Amino acid sequence: MPERQPVRIANCSGFYGDRGAAAREMLAGPIDVLTGDYLAELTMLILWKARRKDPSRGYAVTFLRQLEEVLGTCLERGVRIVANAGGLNPEGLAGQITELAARLGLTARVAYITGDDLTPAIGDLQAAGHELTNLDTGLPLAKADLPVVTANAYLGGWGIAAALDAGADVVICPRVTDASLVVGPAAWWHGWRRDDWNALAGAVAAGHIIECGPQATGGNYSFLDEITDRRYPGFPIAEVAADGSSVITKHEGTGGLVSVGTVTAQLLYEIGEPAYLNPDVVAHFDTMRVEQAGPHRVAVTGTRGSPPPDTLKVALNMLGGYRNTMTMVITGLDIEAKAEQATTLLFGLLGGAEVFEEADVRLLRFDRPDAPTNEQATAHLRITVKDQDERKVGRAFSDATFSLALSGYAGFHTTTPPTAASAFGVYWPALVPADVVIQQVHLPDGTCRDIPHTSALPGVVPYAPEAAVPAAPEAAAEVLSGPAAEIPLGRLCGARSGDKGGDANVGLWATSPAAYAWLRRHLTTDRFKELLTEAAGLQVDRYELPNLMALNFVVHGLLAPGVSGTARPDAQAKGLGEYLRSRVVTVPAGTISG
Repeated sequence: MPERQPVRIANCSGFYGDRGAAAREMLAGPIDVLTGDYLAELTMLILWKARRKDPSRGYAVTFLRQLEEVLGTCLERGVRIVANAGGLNPEGLAGQITELAARLGLTARVAYITGDDLTPAIGDLQAAGHELTNLDTGLPLAKADLPVVTANAYLGGWGIAAALDAGADVVICPRVTDASLVVGPAAWWHGWRRDDWNALAGAVAAGHIIECGPQATGGNYSFLDEITDRRYPGFPIAEVAADGSSVITKHEGTGGLVSVGTVTAQLLYEIGEPAYLNPDVVAHFDTMRVEQAGPHRVAVTGTRGSPPPDTLKVALNMLGGYRNTMTMVITGLDIEAKAEQATTLLFGLLGGAEVFEEADVRLLRFDRPDAPTNEQATAHLRITVKDQDERKVGRAFSDATFSLALSGYAGFHTTTPPTAASAFGVYWPALVPADVVIQQVHLPDGTCRDIPHTSALPGVVPYAPEAAVPAAPEAAAEVLSGPAAEIPLGRLCGARSGDKGGDANVGLWATSPAAYAWLRRHLTTDRFKELLTEAAGLQVDRYELPNLMALNFVVHGLLAPGVSGTARPDAQAKGLGEYLRSRVVTVPAGTISG
């Protein structure tokens, strides 16, 4: 049987709240499958709050609005729709889509997937000896002593493939891995087997590239001068071939850029070690090749795959308590003395910092001597308090801050009026044996089918980290000889950073072979900690990806206890990479031009 042509899989959403018009815009050109990624660890907590107010919710309502604009066109053109917008209530969203289709005078075959939600089973899992140990801290869940409100296992793409094979026009997913939104359609289109490891790994790579929408097409990109079309970037498309290789592109005439750089940046986003674990396959990111294949076309080839582990990752969210933040603006002279006075007065009114479970005080310096404008003479005193008692950190805290208006330092003002407390979550990543999770696909004809896990199939030897190739030892830092120059690190590399629960990752890719040779030799974990002083007391893992001329660093605990709970202003570490690029390093003069 001849191979089918590559399947054109488009993305129309990188997060819950992304550009609403993207779905309609992606139908302006030829595609076969329209996908959307709406879920992140924090999103599950947001959806839980929404469902607590209205039990019929718990899904991404913005997806319904997008679908209303495009469902008819997709059905007419045979474009399949696959999205993880189901969140905590995929059945509910599937029902809403069926009602939407009827209201529009359309007939849509809708399937949905379940089995990821382990929240009701937490007690039984613990009683059976599954401790749900935190992957970041090593603590068992029982030590957390906080109420679990969501617990969702990351599912793979074979349920999606089964739904499409059964004729579904729309497949609504809960917490599948982001890459599964591409793996499932590609496996269905090409008729892959469960053990087509390399093909599946290539689809994982393609899925990882397009999952965040325009971050693959010039968004959040270090080198603005490379982007000649500064319009809003077109959303990405992965043309996935039968062997799993892909071409990443965008529709003709849209803004942004698709280059080796933009694709490499996204490959490095929110990863850990190069062995990228998914429920269907382990994709080895240090084996792929990324090459320009034409204007706004990048080929991703050669990705090797191996069997998946016999465990699934579970993302748990717990209610951590309540928090509030007030930011005081300090202007001109004596910044530190004014900050000390404000802190002393405020906590004096509140009974001391120790009355709160946690109090975080940060003086953020934006001021400069003899500033040419008032704004450039200011610093921010940012105080965050957390506690189980909502009253303590609510208006009692923010009103006390505001009461310093006439009694505090000269020039007192705040960035906001007094604010109420908000609930925050604690993110808890863990593993469970795959066999405790039963993935089911609910088909358009009303039947339900169990989807077995690949790791449990006969003849499959699950991936074991201890069997993986060990990381190469770090080389000693280079001793410079000859002429040297002091430059920002970003003259040698781009960066893409983000959150991995309570951890942060920073991926750096070099601008030239000479720059990569210097980075690989010189940027050790010790030197990284010197440049990123916040990481000085934290564990930092370093990985090399020579095929991408890249290094990846994972900073453990930088964002603890997760995006919702951290007091760090950049809660998702989005700016961490660009900060690192601004740090000055000493390099051989030849490295700059190399």
